[in-house]
This record gives sequence, structure tokens and C-alpha cells, in this order.
Amino acid sequence: MSAENFDEEFDFVVVGSGGGGMVAALAAVDEGLSVVVVEKAKKFGGSTGISGGGIWIPNNPTLRRRGHNDSRASIRRYLDLLTEGRVTPERLDAYVDNGPATMELLDRSKWMKFSWTRGYADYHPEYDGGRQLGRSIEAKPFDTRKLGDDEQFQRPNSMKGPLGLWVTGKDYHDLAMVKRTWRGRWASVVAAWRVSSNVIRRRHMATGGRALVARLRMALRDAGVPLRLQTSMTELVTGDGKVTGVVTTSRDGEVRRIGARRGVLLASGGFDHNPQLRNQYLPDGGKENHSLGARENTGDGIVAGQGLGAAVDLMDDAWWMPSVEHPSGATIPLVSERAIPGHVIVSGDGKRFTNEASPYVNFVHDQLEGKHLPAWFVMDSRARSRYPFAQILPGAPIPKAFYEAGLAHKAASLEELAAAIDVPAEALVETVTRFNGFVEDGVDHDFHRGASAYDRYYGDPTLKNPNLDRVDKAPFYAMQIQVGDLGTKGGLVTDEHARVLREDGSTITGLYATGNTAASVMGNEYAGPGATIGPSMVFGYVAARHAAATGGND
Repeated sequence: MSAENFDEEFDFVVVGSGGGGMVAALAAVDEGLSVVVVEKAKKFGGSTGISGGGIWIPNNPTLRRRGHNDSRASIRRYLDLLTEGRVTPERLDAYVDNGPATMELLDRSKWMKFSWTRGYADYHPEYDGGRQLGRSIEAKPFDTRKLGDDEQFQRPNSMKGPLGLWVTGKDYHDLAMVKRTWRGRWASVVAAWRVSSNVIRRRHMATGGRALVARLRMALRDAGVPLRLQTSMTELVTGDGKVTGVVTTSRDGEVRRIGARRGVLLASGGFDHNPQLRNQYLPDGGKENHSLGARENTGDGIVAGQGLGAAVDLMDDAWWMPSVEHPSGATIPLVSERAIPGHVIVSGDGKRFTNEASPYVNFVHDQLEGKHLPAWFVMDSRARSRYPFAQILPGAPIPKAFYEAGLAHKAASLEELAAAIDVPAEALVETVTRFNGFVEDGVDHDFHRGASAYDRYYGDPTLKNPNLDRVDKAPFYAMQIQVGDLGTKGGLVTDEHARVLREDGSTITGLYATGNTAASVMGNEYAGPGATIGPSMVFGYVAARHAAATGGND
């Protein structure tokens, strides 16, 4: 297709308005390119906008200002141990070396403000190069009224509390211990003040991923980048041996051919909500859709790339998340809940199968590998009264709908609970008895729960081992755990410049990919909070700079 066949042309076309796509657009403008962002959904932000919003990019300006400097060698050592050879050294180098520059670019915008979530450890802090204090940052809370007319086009997310209550990642850490620590009680006072303040000042405060994409949207507006919502990329246009543009279809059916003189970036998410692709690629136990990713993520970019001969990798993996299914059908992630004391998670045989408090991807990997389906979260009334669980406040009754749906059970004894969830009573009692024995000396001799700083972050600091307490106070509760995910992990194979590659390793000229449209730079692992968003942003930045430097040519 020749240039005169295009309805309009830009230097760089970005497909998808999540963190990776938005940062790529800002980087392209910084390089002097004209750019447009097209978004399939009617609201901007993608999965980034409904996430916790953590960003795992070592040596970024926010961390450096806090004196948290890393040696490059330690970061690379950590990533080498995590990825176990599944990711090329060149891609790992590109991530580590371009991460600080990505955040330095954002740091120049008056809108982009971040804070360090100090103490939220890397997911494997015990590894050489891991950090117990963590490397994750998050966007500072943002009043979305500043978006003006764009506010109506921003996705809501689960971080928004009742009556306008806003909660950062650090706030949630403290609030989870509202029944146990003075810091938790003070956090509840602050929360009450925020509700009153919001009413008086009429603010619309956002945190987490919602704050991040709101800030990015403001930066895009300042940069003059057009963002076209409800505009689906339906075809990649090729000519002269390269990708030269895209075909889009808007909500009203208008078809437009948009030229891309320097390249096209696919940042349109994974195949989270594509049942055919889930069934084709994901393992048994993970095929059913309990995904927390944006519902528009149906693998469009991946499929388009495959149509041009692109290679794919890691398609059998996801950013797994143990979850509880709400009776309404919503998926509720279990992050902090698995670290609380006074519970065990058992398989259908009534036995524990892993460290309950381990990073969520690792937990589900163990669950799927051992075919521990279904799994049950078993806790006593002491734990239920002390700690939040699945968005239910400490001590609040589990809604009746959970029981009616068979997702929750309550019993006066462990034997009765075992019968209700159809596991061997003798095995469940033996499991709990053995676990209670570990509480005395504060060591989980079977699965080492509480040995990692990551485990302890959401634990109860008033206990000898923050993650261990007896399960012995009736009544007892069980909640069924589903295999959920934050999005799929597999996608198009890319190189250190974010260029899409064919099976033979050659590049598809003019085509780039980032985020969950690309096979993860984390391999099968997860470095720390925000190790989805961080790489997406970095490789969006990398793609834009490469396109600017080379004109989209090899």
C-alpha cells in the first residue's frame, strides 16, 4: 500500500493506551516524532489503569533521591537468577540500562510524581541481588478532576474506596493491621480524615494504576498526542518488506488507514479474555477465565503479529493470581490474605502443597504443576476477626451469597468443614495439627512460610513469625480458591530494541511490541511489585527511540 492510500500519516503509531503505550508516545514526541495512540476500549489505561500501579524499574530517579542506589551488577545477577536462561542477555541488558532513562523522561513532566513503597520487598529478596526494602514505586495520588472532560473516559479500579476514600499501596499495608497495630489504627484515622476532606474539597482522588494513567494522560495532553478511543486496530499494513501502518475501525464503523513512517508499536495487552486462545495455549486449570486484565484484551496484537510470521513464546504462562470468585462473577485477587496468620491452604486431599504466602505467580505455578484443584483457604474465627479477606473487613460476616454459591463454608469443627468441602477429614485435621505445631517455635518446617521478607510484608508484626498462628478457634471457614491472573504473559518474541522477530530470528521491519503483547522479559518469573508495568514502559520507550533513530528500518 503506497503512502497516498493512507487517510493520514504519523511517524509512529501506538496501539493501546496502557502504561507501555502512553510512555512510548511520550518518548516518541521527545524524539521529535509525530504520534497517535489508538485504543480499542471506550476508556483509556488498559490493564495498567485497573492494576495496583506498582513500577519495578531499578535505579529510577525516585529511588535515587531516597539514596536507594543499586549496582548494575546486582540487578543483572538478580534477573539472571530469576529468568534462568529463558530471556536473552541482550533484552535483560536493555531493560536494566534503559529503565532509569525511561523514568528520567517522565520525571521532566510536572504531572509525573512518584513515591517509593519502602519495605515492599522484591518477590525473591533472598536471591543474590534481591532487595528486602524493595525497588517498587507508585504514582502519587491524583485528583482526577484535573482531567476535565477526559475524566469520564478513565477506567475505575478496585483501589477506590467508599465515600471517595483513597488508599495507596503503603496505606493498605497499614490498614490491613487495623485490629492489630497502632500504625493500623492511625491509618484508619487518616482514612476517615480523607473521606471528610474529599467531601469538603470535592476531590476525586485516584491511587495505584488509576493515578498512574491519569498522570500519563495529562502528560500526553501537554505533548499534544491525540488519543483515539473506541478505535480498533483491525489490520497491519505492509509494503516494501516492512510494516507501514494500520487499518482502524471506529465505534461508528468508520475505517481509516493510518500510515506509520517510522513504525507501529503493538501495546494492546495479552489474550486474557480470548477463550479460544486461552484454551489453545494455557495449561489445564488455567484455561477458565478468571482474569483481572482489561476485558478488551483479546490478543489482537499477538494475532496480527502472528499473521505476519512473528514468533511467540511463553504462551502457556500468565501473571497468575490466586483468587476468589465473587458470586456476581467478579474476580477478587488474594495478595495480602495469603500472608495472614491463622490459616492454611489445602488441596482436595486436605493437605498443604506450598508456602501460602509466596509470590502469587509462584503459588499458582505450584498449584497447577501439582494439579491442586480445587484449593481451599481454611481459617479460624480468630483470623477472620483480625484481618481483611477478599475485600471483606475484619470481623465482618462473609456475605450470604458466598455460602449460597458454594464458594464459602462455615462449620463448628474441622471435621464438619472437611465434609462440607469434600476433603478427607483425617487429613485436614492432621494438616492443621502439624501446622499448629510449627507456631510454637515460629518456623514452618514444611514450606518455610515467613522465612522471606516478601512473606512478612503483609504479615502480623505482633507475632513471633508474622505469618504463623494457630488454627484452632471455632467456628472454621473455608473459601474456594480459583486460578486467576493479572493478564497473560506470553506474546510476540522481541529483541533488545522491542522489534518483533520471526521464527528464524529475523526482524519484521517497522513492527514493535511491548507489555503483554510481547513475551515477558521476566521469563516465567516475577521480579517484584510492578514487574509487569515496569518492563512495558521501558520497552515502549526503547521502541520509540529505536524508531526515531533508524526510521523504523533495521
